[in-house]
Amino acid sequence: MADPKGFLTHEREHAQTRPVEERVKDWNEVYQPGSLLPIITKQASRCMDCGIPFCHNGCPLGNLIPEWNDYAYREDWTAASERLHATNNFPEFTGRLCPAPCEAACVLGINQQPVTIKNVEVSIIDQAWDHGDVTPQPPERLSGKTVAVIGSGPAGLAAAQQLTRAGHTVAVYERADRIGGLLRYGIPEFKMEKRHINRRIEQMRAEGTKFRTEVEIGRDLDARKLRKRYDAVVIAAGATTSRDLPAPGRELNGIHFAMEYLPLANKVQEGDLTVAPISAEGKHVVVIGGGDTGADCVGTAHRQGALSVTQLEIMPRPGEERAAHQPWPTFPMLYKVTSAHEEGGERIYSVSTTHFEGDEDGNVQWLHLIEVEFKDGKLEQKPGTERKIPAQLVTLAMGFTGTDQKNGLVEQFGVELDERGNVARDADFATNVPGVFVAGDAGRGQSLIVWAIAEGRSAARGVDRFLTGASALPAPIKPTDRALTA
Repeated sequence: MADPKGFLTHEREHAQTRPVEERVKDWNEVYQPGSLLPIITKQASRCMDCGIPFCHNGCPLGNLIPEWNDYAYREDWTAASERLHATNNFPEFTGRLCPAPCEAACVLGINQQPVTIKNVEVSIIDQAWDHGDVTPQPPERLSGKTVAVIGSGPAGLAAAQQLTRAGHTVAVYERADRIGGLLRYGIPEFKMEKRHINRRIEQMRAEGTKFRTEVEIGRDLDARKLRKRYDAVVIAAGATTSRDLPAPGRELNGIHFAMEYLPLANKVQEGDLTVAPISAEGKHVVVIGGGDTGADCVGTAHRQGALSVTQLEIMPRPGEERAAHQPWPTFPMLYKVTSAHEEGGERIYSVSTTHFEGDEDGNVQWLHLIEVEFKDGKLEQKPGTERKIPAQLVTLAMGFTGTDQKNGLVEQFGVELDERGNVARDADFATNVPGVFVAGDAGRGQSLIVWAIAEGRSAARGVDRFLTGASALPAPIKPTDRALTA
């Protein structure tokens, strides 16, 4: 135990964010540089080293949280990094992007504020990079087996790194022009600067992983030919089919999926574009969807100079305390104020869009909405609550409905789908096609980054067993696992 009295003598503290008026003028990460390290040893000391660490169960990766909290408290950053990497390939991603279900499961959270596990995690990995503790780990010998990984998001990268280190020759295929999947083009720069992805890619290249960009399996390369070329294939293509809103006026100009809007802003930061073709500058912006992707749209609109930003959510506003039906240590639905919400805008709950209204040129100008409520488990509109709000740019951030079935990948492989439209798999993450495996959102459906990495690691073990008959690789989860974060 780091400090037997740590949880009694120290309050929960977070990393400081830069002033709003400063950070909305750039695209750098929102946190104040250097603000975290001075408080992190005290925060790590709040860990009670519980006899039953429920944080392990709250984290799909099974992170050894009490162990690296103890090392962080003692400022032994090398040892902390070793324990962190034992279960997580990319803690700099999860430490910035994961909603921290581990904190919801923290035993201290029963009657106090939980340990700031996420802040400790990102501090450890940042220190590891700064001190040169993150180095390539190439295999001692090659197996002679080849694996293709389709998709370079967190699931694909985790699977690729694990399989490369197991001695297999791995090639990652990505349909975009850069590696990273949604980490690259779906996550705004102010949430995670892309330098974190770039240095991990360089580490993986040094370990032997090959990368093939601008190759879409199913369109640019037939999936059947890919299967013949490699000993095994991992489908980690994500759940990229956006949920649409079939309301009257949907065809108007200025209404876009979030994944049409956000990547263009990231391409500006990459230097590919001078100005984003879809921009919020000088416009009244409405974001439909109250989740993290919606918040990303809100923060992006602020930085592009929107006149106003309004975020709509069909569900009621969550409470600020755990509801009775979401007891500890489950992951509760709580009212959350992200850095993007701190920057301004309005959030409206319990409303549904009825239709869009445009001008004579076919450009959206107004969004009509109505208040809704749940009665006997059914969502009903409240008569007399109709109104309209200005909307010259609308982004649809309502989640995803499954993997892309239009590019030919599913049909060409001949993989079966489950009842939710995801690629079906068995306990080893294998599909019905011998040698073809699936990991991440493509098989699980839209989920968290920490689940994606856990699935990538587990699928890698399944592939390794298929190729060699046995595997020493860890398998954090099974496809049916829901742990405490369902």
